[in-house]
Amino acid sequence: MCTHNLHLSDGHASLKTDIMMKKLTIILFLAGGLSLSAQERAITWTTDPVDGHRTGVVASNASNVEEAMGTVKGRTYYAPNGKKFRKGTVRDVAKIMLDAQPAMAKVKTVIGHSTKTMVRTYPECEIYDWYIDELMRATADSTGKRVDIGFANRGGVRIDMPAGEVLYDDIMSMFPFRNNLCYVALRGRDVKVILNQMASTTFQIVGGIKVVAKNGKIVSATINGEPIDDDKIYGVATLNFMLDGGDGYKVAKNAEEVITCDGYLYDTMLAYVQNLTASGKPIEYQNQNWITILKEDE
Repeated sequence: MCTHNLHLSDGHASLKTDIMMKKLTIILFLAGGLSLSAQERAITWTTDPVDGHRTGVVASNASNVEEAMGTVKGRTYYAPNGKKFRKGTVRDVAKIMLDAQPAMAKVKTVIGHSTKTMVRTYPECEIYDWYIDELMRATADSTGKRVDIGFANRGGVRIDMPAGEVLYDDIMSMFPFRNNLCYVALRGRDVKVILNQMASTTFQIVGGIKVVAKNGKIVSATINGEPIDDDKIYGVATLNFMLDGGDGYKVAKNAEEVITCDGYLYDTMLAYVQNLTASGKPIEYQNQNWITILKEDE
């Protein structure tokens, strides 16, 4: 479901700030370290390098807990390497860690597979292009509108895409903020204002439009090979964060139409990865070269 707003002259959507009511941090140590942060909505964690020389413990996912971490039966901890620890600190800490696993099962579930690591780099990279492509597709699908351009803030992508197994938590950690997808109808002249702001400061994530910049100014900007028409109305996919001031951008300023969709960005990206997996497809993408920054001598 989407909220439909017509003929807006300036940004109207305010960024919703959710105050978490509960936060529980448990730091566990067993042949390495594992930090848990349990909040009202979700659990996230970071895995530190594991030294399993005593126990054979390795990092687990939702389906291999016993194999990776062992079991506790009565007063004895049966480690993955076959050793037994009766009573004592190792057994006690192992039990705490194992008891915590059911609460972590969802976020440790493998939901996809990435063919390679996709690292965040400026001004453009595979993970940014992979993300903005889906943002544009999902916005068009949710609103029934034609989407020509995508704008998103780089700071909204918090971690790189890992190679190999991709966990539920990887995507939640990648897109942790409660941002809504938005459709904005802008005239070409206003699209150029946004692009020149990026060129003069720092480029954000751009999709659907080939941009060439030099010395802090836009040299050219084309969509499907055609220069931007100042008077033409273009469909823009973005986030509510950028509608009215997020990272200094007011994408909704002078908008002809704004549609704010229900649901959060991380729900969209989780569904995207899960659908890829269900279709037997991995996560993979190539740099689309949307942004070119020329040197002074070019």
